Amino acid sequence: MFLTLPLAAQPNPNLLQTVDAHYNHLKSLRCRYVESYAGMGITRFEYGTLTLKKPGLMRWSYDKPTGKVFILDGKFAWFYTPGDAQVQRIPAKQMDDLRTPLRLLLGHTELKKELDQVAITPEGQNFRITGVPKGMATRIKQLTLHVTHDGRINEMKLEELDGSTTDFKFTDITENIPTDDSDFKFTPPPGVTIVNGTPPI
Repeated sequence: MFLTLPLAAQPNPNLLQTVDAHYNHLKSLRCRYVESYAGMGITRFEYGTLTLKKPGLMRWSYDKPTGKVFILDGKFAWFYTPGDAQVQRIPAKQMDDLRTPLRLLLGHTELKKELDQVAITPEGQNFRITGVPKGMATRIKQLTLHVTHDGRINEMKLEELDGSTTDFKFTDITENIPTDDSDFKFTPPPGVTIVNGTPPI
């Protein structure tokens, strides 16, 4: 009796280009996500729906905490949690928030140019791509993308220099879905003031 064991994925020298080609041909994407953070004595789990649209539009709508949003409208990034008296607004060009590496995947990008110290490792039937996002070496120790053989990302993990980690797992992914630019606009609720600030930790 012979047992047939599943073969591990073989290294694909064109995997970076496969990922680039897949996402650069998309116009929009929507998925569910679970975001976990561990660091500085804190463990936090949040989840919701992520919507992306070219060029560079992004909306994270949280189910937990209810109503929390992070929006990139092409010009500004907005951070707001219901009940807060203020909303943070940051010019998109100044963003180094942990979620922005994913936004690059809905633009015209090449991972080889966006990441330093790139490495590809087989992981079962899939692959793990690691590297350091350019311009973020003073904060990020390593970015890890878990991808399928056809270049689809289902997990993104960021390890910071202070030892903290943030992990995003993506499920129920649908591509090229109808979206409206109004989905990526934020209007502060009455009485909420706009504060120009820096990305939250």
